[in-house]
Order: sequence, then structure tokens, then C-alpha cells
Amino acid sequence: MAQRDGMVEKRGAGRWLTHLGLIIGILIICFPIWFAFVASTVTQDDIVRPPMPLWPGPHLVENYTRALFSGVNTPVLNMLFNSTVMALGITLGKIVISILSAFAIVYFRFPGRMICFWLIFLTLMLPVEVRIVPTYEIAARLDLLNSYPGLILPLIASATATFLFRQLFLTIPDEIVEAARIDGASPMRFFRDHLIPMSRTNIAALFVILFIFSWNQYLWPLLITTEPEMNTIVMGIKQMFPSGDDWADWPVIMATAILAMLPPVCVVIFMQRLFVKGLVESEK
Repeated sequence: MAQRDGMVEKRGAGRWLTHLGLIIGILIICFPIWFAFVASTVTQDDIVRPPMPLWPGPHLVENYTRALFSGVNTPVLNMLFNSTVMALGITLGKIVISILSAFAIVYFRFPGRMICFWLIFLTLMLPVEVRIVPTYEIAARLDLLNSYPGLILPLIASATATFLFRQLFLTIPDEIVEAARIDGASPMRFFRDHLIPMSRTNIAALFVILFIFSWNQYLWPLLITTEPEMNTIVMGIKQMFPSGDDWADWPVIMATAILAMLPPVCVVIFMQRLFVKGLVESEK
């Protein structure tokens, strides 16, 4: 009995140490975010004259209103809209194209089927920077500069998502396919009524990952857009920083940084359950 009590005490101590480590890690990670939030609620003088306050100031509404509707070069509201359109377009495009590609590779028998798959898979070996110049040239010839199709279309193919959906479809028992065929289901009906429902959690997990990836795009929007009204939020933050002896409106910059974090955070929070389930679920 004494030995069991000792084990319980050790387990309890380990639990407290684990939680303490988690709390310390959270504080370290969140402090820069808190610092940026505080900086977005105070005046310029409070930031440039040390020590900077560690608690929010009274100018939250004023600074965020200026950021959303005025900004430094472009209103943040406009840049948030551009980033949302780009991120949703790229994410949905990647998922639709990848799941259809995986469906064709797994369930249709045609010449060169595996060659097509491995050609898609080999594109993972090529970083974006290698193919960005020819991609830009094609987009320019198609008159896609400074447009939402130009931001979205060149980035909607995903070899990773195609590979993940293919591996998922390979785990589906052949009995389900045979039962659907006996019931007279067409290939697209089988795809719609069976594969999509069974892929729901994987689609949710990929949606979160791909949305964050698309939201954080910087290099391609920087090349494809030249007009300020087409700037994305990530581009806008970079352009707000001063060069040389220019003056920086730090409260607006910090407010913009906080606003830029909100959409990805909201996506993760609202889809957290499906996201985690899609990563750990093994049985379909």
C-alpha cells in the first residue's frame, strides 16, 4: 500500500512539473504576441520612449480604426480581403484538384497511371523558387498580373495533398467499392456519396494546413501584384516598416500584425476537433 501511495505521489509530482513546463512554454510563446497587442493600444510616444508599458492603453479603438480604414499605404481591411480571397481560393483549389486526382489514380485503370502519379510526386523535389520565373512569365502572358486569378491559379496544385488522398483511398476496403458497383452507383456517385464523407476529417485537416500555408504566402504575391490595392496582408506588413530615416507608425503596424493573425487563428480554433481527428484517425 505504501508503494502504491509513493507511485501516486510521484505521478502527481510529474503531472505538476509537466503542467509547469507547459505554462512556461506558453508564456514564452505568447509574450511577443502580448507585447504586439499592447503596442497596438498605446501612442507612438509610449513605444519610442522606454520603458514601454506592459498593459494595454486607452487607444485600442483609435489605432485599430486607423489601421483598418487608413493603414500606412493601403487600408488593412482591403489587404485582409485580398488575403482571404487568395487563401480560400488556393486552399479549396488544392483540395478539389488533389482529391479528384487521387480518385482517378486509385480507381481508374488507364495507361501511364502510375507514371502520372510519380510525376506529380516528383514535383515535391522542386522548390517554389526554381519554377517561379517561368510561372511568372506564363501568368504575365495570360494577363493575370494584379488579379485574383493570378494570385490563386498558379498555386492550386498540391502534390502533397494528392499523395495523402491517394494513401487514404488505398485503405478503403474493396468490399465498399464492390457494394457500390452492385447498387448501380456511377463512379462520380461513388465519389460523392462514399469517398467524400469518408474523407471529411482528412479534408478538414488539410484545409487548416493549406489555409495557413496560403495565408502566409509572400514571394508569389510580391511578384504578381504591383498595384497597392492588390497587396496581401503579409506584403502590407513588410511594406509598413520604414527604410532609412523614414518615420514608422508603430501602433498601426502592431495593430496590423495582430489583425493578420486573427483569420488563421480562427480557422484553427473552429476546426480544431476535425483537424486533430484527421491527423490521428486511422480507421475509416
